[in-house]
Amino acid sequence: MHDGAGNPLVLAVVGPTAAGKSDLGVALAAGLGGEVVNADSMQLYRGMDIGTAKLTPAERRGVPHHLLDVWEVTRPASVAEYQTLARERVDRLLAAGRTPVLVGGSGLYVSAALDALEFPGTDPEVRARLEAELAERGSAALHTRLAAVDPPAAAAILPSNGRRVVRALEVVEITGRPFTARLPGAEGQREVYRTLRIGVGVERPELDERIAARVDRMWRAGLVDEVRALERVGLREGRTASRALGYQQVLAALAGEATEGEAREETIRATRRFARRQESWFRRDPRVRWLSGAREAAEGLERGAWDLLERTVTS
Repeated sequence: MHDGAGNPLVLAVVGPTAAGKSDLGVALAAGLGGEVVNADSMQLYRGMDIGTAKLTPAERRGVPHHLLDVWEVTRPASVAEYQTLARERVDRLLAAGRTPVLVGGSGLYVSAALDALEFPGTDPEVRARLEAELAERGSAALHTRLAAVDPPAAAAILPSNGRRVVRALEVVEITGRPFTARLPGAEGQREVYRTLRIGVGVERPELDERIAARVDRMWRAGLVDEVRALERVGLREGRTASRALGYQQVLAALAGEATEGEAREETIRATRRFARRQESWFRRDPRVRWLSGAREAAEGLERGAWDLLERTVTS
């Protein structure tokens, strides 16, 4: 598919968890003869199916999906590696005349695939020193330091997310520039592909209900058993995967640190907080064209997306 100027068009369906992105992405890819490229950081992990709401083969409706089940749960996530993988898939699809439909709520991963972002390398000495300080003083203390040198980065990263706090401080020290200077919205940022970004938004009360219902479905579908199975292949040692929503809470319950009921309720609360941060991230991007995924508008969601596409290809 091409825009009005004849440029190959990439679609991106973004927004908070439980808003309806995956189904819309499949519908658009099916209608365009396209293929879906995953942009959910936790769906990259093999075996993390129930807790990430990964579509089943039947739900994919025959539409090819890329970048699912790429990493073992023991592998730390790397947005730089994802960038390489995603662009290779997008380039291959465009060369074959297929429309790539990027789908996911991991804002940095979406931007890594579609925008001219550069990711600085790591300095083992700096990283080791910061990680030692993290172990000694805790993530809150490092987050306070980050707030002093890069307030926007501190606002975007939870104080409890020690891994991301350390990375942000490392980038600041290595480059001498704010971590956020390399994130979406930075001055001079440009797109690698001509992209139509479709945001799926749901009002907060309804989204909160959907998240609670989704977590309950995950528990009934066997999330606890999935976590037990993944624990046997190293989930608890996985620096990234073990912190995934739902998985972190179930691991705590299996370790006797919480009851199963407490783990389920904390998963709901944590997912609601995460959904707010996702929406804030994408709302800051003026390129995202928002559609309502509300219950009463559900039938019109796909129609609205097709209208957006029609206006894009004729403008």
